[in-house]
Amino acid sequence: MPKLDNQIILLAFVVVTGLAVLLQAIVLLAILITLRKAIASAREETESLRTSVMPVIFDTRDLLANTQVVFTNAQAFLANAQNFLANAQGFLTREAPKVEAATADIVQITRVLRQQTAEMQLSAQEVMEQVRRQSDRVDHMVTNLLDTVDHASGVVVNAVSGPVQQVSGVLRAVKAIVQSLRTPLVRR
Repeated sequence: MPKLDNQIILLAFVVVTGLAVLLQAIVLLAILITLRKAIASAREETESLRTSVMPVIFDTRDLLANTQVVFTNAQAFLANAQNFLANAQGFLTREAPKVEAATADIVQITRVLRQQTAEMQLSAQEVMEQVRRQSDRVDHMVTNLLDTVDHASGVVVNAVSGPVQQVSGVLRAVKAIVQSLRTPLVRR
């Protein structure tokens, strides 16, 4: 084998070291390119996320502001409601005896009205019964009167029509005689 001298070995080490450095530079360049692509992609994702998240953040901020206003209004409403309930309770405490007295009076009035209504119904039934009896009586009287008038008119018709028919027959006979006397005799 040839003798390897020191310079050749050094030269081999320099070449191997140079190749290693060159390989390392290529790997670092690949890492740099990959990192740039990753940074660009991350930047795009960040922009996309910012455009979609920022309206939500603004809406959330507005919602919080509105919620605080509603909460403040609700507290004021509750305070007013408590005052109203306290006033209502005081009113009911003052007016409860009056309402109970009025209720008792109304119950008494209702009882009296029921009694009077029952009495009025009984009186009305008695009056209606008397009216029915009187109307039956008047109906019977009118029926008898009409029957009597009918019978009387039949008697009058019979009493008058016989002589009237006789007078009528006599008048027709007189008329026939007068007409026969008035007409000249016809010769034959």
